[in-house]
Amino acid sequence: MEARKTLLIVYHSLTNGTRQMAEAARAGAQADGSVEVRLLHASAAGPEDVLAADGYVFATPENLGAMSGQLKDFFDRSYYGALDRINGRPYASLICAGSDGENAARQIARIATGWRLKMVAEPLIVCTHAQTPEAILAPKQIGAEDLEQCRALGEALAGGLSIGVF
Repeated sequence: MEARKTLLIVYHSLTNGTRQMAEAARAGAQADGSVEVRLLHASAAGPEDVLAADGYVFATPENLGAMSGQLKDFFDRSYYGALDRINGRPYASLICAGSDGENAARQIARIATGWRLKMVAEPLIVCTHAQTPEAILAPKQIGAEDLEQCRALGEALAGGLSIGVF
């Protein structure tokens, strides 16, 4: 009997937008119960978590046109401990953006390329259009349609892990 696969979702969220997205992805991934899903805040995740997982979702807000410092810190702390030990594993990314989120997605993709991970879905970017200091710092409420896309991404990633597609 083959061991149960594990999906690791690492996120950072200041205004709860990214947290909602990550939780929706977790709910989708847990839907059929075939994959263990671990949802960890970036400050609590490290190289041992990366090594123990079979696939990944990296979720971040867009901060000043980049991924959050907390997610970058996770990558900094985990990168060399996992290098050349997770080659070929699948990943996807979630970005909660005020503008376009493209640079945050590119940064994650560059790190994932260094880890030799396999992107299995285009970055899912939810744009809140927050442009003033007040709007940027305000708690976010992600819409049902966007959360459904996050849920579907989690479900697809878990399904692929479960049946060995990835």
